[in-house]
Amino acid sequence: MLQVALVGAAHIHTPGFVKRLQAREGVCVKYVWDHDAARAARQAEVLGARVVRDVSEIWCDPGITGAIICSETDRHEALVLGAAAAHKNLFAEKPLGLGAEDAYRMAYAISKAGVLFQTGYFQRGNPLHLFLREQIAQGHFGKITRIRHTNCHAGSLKGWFDTEWRWMADLLQAGVGGFGDLGTHSSDILLWLMGEEVESVTANLGVATARYGGCDEYGEGMLRLESGAIASLAAGCVDVAHPVNVIVNGTEGHAYVANGQLYCQSSHVAGADGKEPWTDLPNPWPHAFELYLDALHGKDAPLVPVHEAAVRSSVMEALYLAARSRQWVSPVTQVTLRPE
Repeated sequence: MLQVALVGAAHIHTPGFVKRLQAREGVCVKYVWDHDAARAARQAEVLGARVVRDVSEIWCDPGITGAIICSETDRHEALVLGAAAAHKNLFAEKPLGLGAEDAYRMAYAISKAGVLFQTGYFQRGNPLHLFLREQIAQGHFGKITRIRHTNCHAGSLKGWFDTEWRWMADLLQAGVGGFGDLGTHSSDILLWLMGEEVESVTANLGVATARYGGCDEYGEGMLRLESGAIASLAAGCVDVAHPVNVIVNGTEGHAYVANGQLYCQSSHVAGADGKEPWTDLPNPWPHAFELYLDALHGKDAPLVPVHEAAVRSSVMEALYLAARSRQWVSPVTQVTLRPE
């Protein structure tokens, strides 16, 4: 029986992870820690776990195999560094960091410790994305000129962040608003599909309801990739519908997703004339959290490399800087760490 700890329970996805842990055989949650004692107690009761007031008690327990960090983003660095130093395998909810510097410091510590790492980029396992990645890698769209991904919902309109999850609309704690929280998934998919570095970015953000003060609720970003392709993303929490979320334009093909249906046109793919939905898709991956638990059990699971998670934080930080300055900004690709 693997023993794990829930370290922070602030993220809106925490209840879903708790349900997955309850349903998972071979995993026991031994401890729950949160700086909010009442929040820790609620989750500990559900999980049948023990609340600890000092997180170091978790790090010092040799029986703990993995730590699941669902704290506020501004608390990630201290918790991740503590877990890495204690050689605990890590799931840290996205985004990894507030920006480039803390994210790269965490990536460095995790890599140095040699522990497993996973984050919540669950959209990689979508069969539509798996298919597109394979086709792009095989060159079936020719030279990609433009690629777009969007991730939107109605969270602000429905008041999802009014009470317990209010911190997620606080830029100081979350590092991002609605655009960044949802857009980090889109930036991950764009860069994962293309397998490229970002040269520079620009963005424009907005507030629609002002329900959460000046916290951004929507935005559009543009990324110049090293190949010359232009990637764009849209994200927000004030959308009543989200019918079209992927578009790929290439010199020898085209694809888009509308209402969950993929339309693909390429002379390199038999039958792909773009007229009917394409249904010959790969099998979906398990949820990113389940993949982490699979990896803890020694299974070969496709986890998100920690460097990629750090890059996503760097790109999002650059998008926010670009929006404020109304300029193109190059993401930080390397941080010089002070010697220990």
